[in-house]
Amino acid sequence: MTPQARALLPLVLPALLIGVGSSLILLLLSLVAERLQDLLWDTLPDAVGVSGTSAGWIIGVLTAAGLVVGLVVWKVPGHAGPDPATLGLVDPPLPVRVLPGIALAVVVGLAGGVSLGPENPITAINIALAYTLGAKAMPRTPAADWVALAAAGTIGALFGTPVAAALILSETATGPGPDPRPLWDRLFAPLVAAGAGALTTVLIAHPTFQIDVEAYAGPRWGDILSAMVISTAAAAIGLCAVYAFPYLHRVFRQLGHPVLMLTVGGLVLGVLGALGGHLTLFKGLDEMKELTAHASEHDAGNLLLLALVKLLALCVAATCGFRGGRIFPAVFVGVALGMLAHALVESVPPALAITCAILGLLLATTRQGWLSLFTAAVVVMDLELLPVLCVAALPAWLLVTGRPDMLIEEDSSDAVKARHSQ
Repeated sequence: MTPQARALLPLVLPALLIGVGSSLILLLLSLVAERLQDLLWDTLPDAVGVSGTSAGWIIGVLTAAGLVVGLVVWKVPGHAGPDPATLGLVDPPLPVRVLPGIALAVVVGLAGGVSLGPENPITAINIALAYTLGAKAMPRTPAADWVALAAAGTIGALFGTPVAAALILSETATGPGPDPRPLWDRLFAPLVAAGAGALTTVLIAHPTFQIDVEAYAGPRWGDILSAMVISTAAAAIGLCAVYAFPYLHRVFRQLGHPVLMLTVGGLVLGVLGALGGHLTLFKGLDEMKELTAHASEHDAGNLLLLALVKLLALCVAATCGFRGGRIFPAVFVGVALGMLAHALVESVPPALAITCAILGLLLATTRQGWLSLFTAAVVVMDLELLPVLCVAALPAWLLVTGRPDMLIEEDSSDAVKARHSQ
């Protein structure tokens, strides 16, 4: 056995444990959120004799969700972590004391219909736990290794495949400086964690991103132009949200108190939900499947409304203080925009339109090429689309590269003020 191989072996067992643990935490929090969601949107409205999809109920539940999350951010030790608008998918470990608040905030947000996914807060929880426990068990292991293992395990669990983790980590810096090891040596332990997390999720929950859409017949010359136009247009729409992000964040921060910020944010989300309907609520994974399964019921005007309402709801939820990720709701927006493109030009295959719209929107909102390409590909599982998607990514990337990220960069004085206000 070579010295390089011997250096990789000590992390195999921790990687397996972290991968399985990351998946179980994701599944546990998701299960709690689903049970609370059933209570809020099915059991309670039935008990009082109203519809769970009525405008009044949607506005009331989302406003209440904002109030509860605001109280969590204000009163629970650790204030549910830093301002989520300043955080990405993979960040340095947080103190363990903030994790109960994050978990409570994300469960209430997911159950209450907030347009955010679970990926960012659950990744943060798993990274903090892996780093804290790993540093005690193996103190000589660099902190970046525990971050990479937990991030990979969580991403693998979220997407149900270790491939997603490998692609995302290949473009995510997890250490303070360059690592001279070959790429596959650096990804070896994270892939173990990602594989363990993905298998655990698949065996227990059988998740799938795939939607029901007409099969793609194969590339045609016209598809190349269509793909580039759709991906670039979706990227441009995504950039509108990116540029609006700091302005919305500033508006909510001027309210000064987390309870007020989140309650007002919940009210705004409720009004948007009443306008767009139940399909624009929640993280968007189940809703995009429902949307494509009943595609004939939605004309171009309705699809445009769904896409714009969901995109605005994503921006509001992420800037007013709700804990959650932006990938899942952004995918829903991409699906709606792709269906809109097909509705406007029927000769464009729906599978092509949807995947290219997802690709462009994610490129703009995440600025991660591999993540965007992978997510677009798994939503419509068809290898015939891959060459066209790779071409479609080029003009969209030229449009978004060098633009601002959908992220708020706070200086230290802002951070201190935020902590004092909480």
